[in-house]
Parts: sequence; C-alpha cells; structure tokens
Amino acid sequence: MDVAFWVGVLACTAVAANLLSLVIATFRIKGRRAAVPVPAGAPAVSIVRPVCGIEQFSEETLRAAYRIDYPAYEIVYCVDRASDPVIPLVERAIAENPQVPSRIVIGDEPVSDNPKLNNCVRGWDAAIHDWIILADSNVLMPVDYVQRLLASFRADTGLVCSTPVGSRPENVWAELECAFLNTLQARWQYAGEALGFGFAQGKSMLWRREVLDSRGGIRALAAEIAEDAASTKLVRRAGLHVHLVDSPFEQPLGRRTAAEVWSRQLRWARLRRVTFPLFFAPELFTGATLPMAGAAYAASSYGWSAALAVGAVALLWYGPEVVLARSKGWQLSPRLVAGFVVRDILLVPMWLYAWVAEDIVWRGNAMSVRTKGAAQVSADGAAV
Repeated sequence: MDVAFWVGVLACTAVAANLLSLVIATFRIKGRRAAVPVPAGAPAVSIVRPVCGIEQFSEETLRAAYRIDYPAYEIVYCVDRASDPVIPLVERAIAENPQVPSRIVIGDEPVSDNPKLNNCVRGWDAAIHDWIILADSNVLMPVDYVQRLLASFRADTGLVCSTPVGSRPENVWAELECAFLNTLQARWQYAGEALGFGFAQGKSMLWRREVLDSRGGIRALAAEIAEDAASTKLVRRAGLHVHLVDSPFEQPLGRRTAAEVWSRQLRWARLRRVTFPLFFAPELFTGATLPMAGAAYAASSYGWSAALAVGAVALLWYGPEVVLARSKGWQLSPRLVAGFVVRDILLVPMWLYAWVAEDIVWRGNAMSVRTKGAAQVSADGAAV
C-alpha cells in the first residue's frame, strides 16, 4: 500500500464524513412550518439586544421583535455610546410599540476585550426576568422566536442557541456568505450537537439566569475573547449541554463585498482556532478542495481518470448540499452552487492564515489575538 492508496483513503474518509454531517443535519433541522404555539405556563422573558450603528435591515429587524407572539417579554437595548446613530431608530420602535416594555441602557462596562460582551453587561444587569435571551441586532426574529428557543430547553440544558441562516443576498458576495453560513457552518454545528458536541453561537442565546449567575454571571464570559466560546466552556464545566433550536433563525444579508466576507470568515476562523484548536484542526477537510485533489492524485496513480474522480467527489459533496438547502427552504440558486466551490477554495488559505494571524477587526475595533482566550485592544480601537 503506497502513498496514493492512503491519499485515496483520506479523500474517501473526508467524503464520508461530509455525507454523514449532511444526513444528520437534514434530519435534525426542521424546514418551514406553522408557528410553534405558546406553551402553558410560559415564563416571562427578557431580550437583551446589543445594537451598534445602522445596517441595511436594522429597521426591519428591530420591528420584528415587536411582532413576537409571546405573552410576557421585555426588550433591553444596549448601546455603548449616547451618540450612536441607531438610538433614534430604537426610540421610534419603542414609541410605536408601547405594549412591549422596552428601554435603552447606554454605556458599556469594560470587563473584557470583547466589545459586544462589554456592551451587554449593563443590559444583563438591568433585565428583570429569570429567562434571558442575548440576541444580536441583525437577527430577524420570527413570531414564534421565544417559544422555539424554550422548546429546546431540556433537563440537561445549560444554554439554547441558534446559528444564523443567511437570506436575501443581493449580490454574488452575499451569496458566498450564504454558502459559508448555511450548508457549511450551520450544518456542521447541528451535526456536532447531534453527536454530543454542542457549541454556543452568539447570534441568539437563551439563558436561565441562575445557570450563568451562579458561575460568575455575564462577566464570567470574559474568560474567552468570544462570548460564545466562553459560554460553551462554562456550560460544559457545569455538566450541562448546549442545545440548538430545531430550525435556525434568519439573518438577511443584502449586499456584501468580497473584503467583508473574507475578513468576517477569517475572524471567526481565528477565534475558533484560539478557543477550540483541536476542533479547528480538521476544518481543513470540511471543504472539497483537498478531497478532490487527493482523489485526482490517487486515481491517476492507479491509471484511472482523474477527471472522473474529481467529478465523483464534486457530485457526492455538493449534490447533498443542494438537497439540504432546498429541503429547508434556504437560499438556493446557481450562483450559490458556484459559491460552494469558491468557498471551499478559500477555506484552504483561510485555515492556514488562521494559525498565524494575530490581528482581527471586530465592529471597527482592531484587536490582536495572541494567546488562547486573550486579546489586546487599545482604548481608541488600535491594536497594541
């Protein structure tokens, strides 16, 4: 058995693992369906929502929070600066919806190098209910948003989350972001949870207050540069599990630039590398580029057609991705399928660069990640 044999085995293993993850995600994730009814004895909920600046869909995502069909909830908006241009938009939404108790908390608390976490601390302290949702401003909340999160809370649950599903892309780069978010990242997150490796995702996180407060409170999430990584580790140390909603929530994308997609994906890759290096290491094989190259090499070494080998891998790799997207009602177009290929090509340099890159940009803050769970950022946002 020579090198070509083992290269072929590695390629086949990657294809099999990819297929397994797609099958698990297809069964684990529910597609579009009727709204989940409010459960009997539904607890009151606080939604703590950090907001910063105005994005393309800010008004729509803000207003969606007031269409939630849930009997008792409040919204606490967290804004780090009184001069933020989003404040008038938030104030208008509050004024138009007096039926939902809402307020704005201004000013961050610098407990970490994570600006989002700093922005949420005072909002968490101000929340009045025992069930608290930390929700990003760009999540488009469905009418059954709260009950879908609560439905995934079980006896062994420490935290319920939702990955974002990209929708409404308006150009090719936004389609590429859908290729990353939906049938790759969301799919692997659901497959991991089904296999007992649930990871938190910061877009929507439902906490029972006592789970977090009994272990240092929201300030304990400063233990890692990413609050979702810190949440995952805190929940696991408590002997509990991170669970996901049965169908992820939408994030409308609009227009994206190539630089925005690259920098965002590289930032997330770097954060995964720093916080969970053993899980990040095999990510190199979550794209089809290396398995295709390996299949071509093995096939040509044995006198077979390299082109046919590459075609077989492509069919087994991307065909089920298309089926997953179609079955769940996610974004699907010829441009998206081309985005699968571009995404997988980009995964290789992204993975390599994530091992050595120190600088990331997060909401305009230039940060340097140098050691596990640590970052440095100056007061004016410049890396130090």
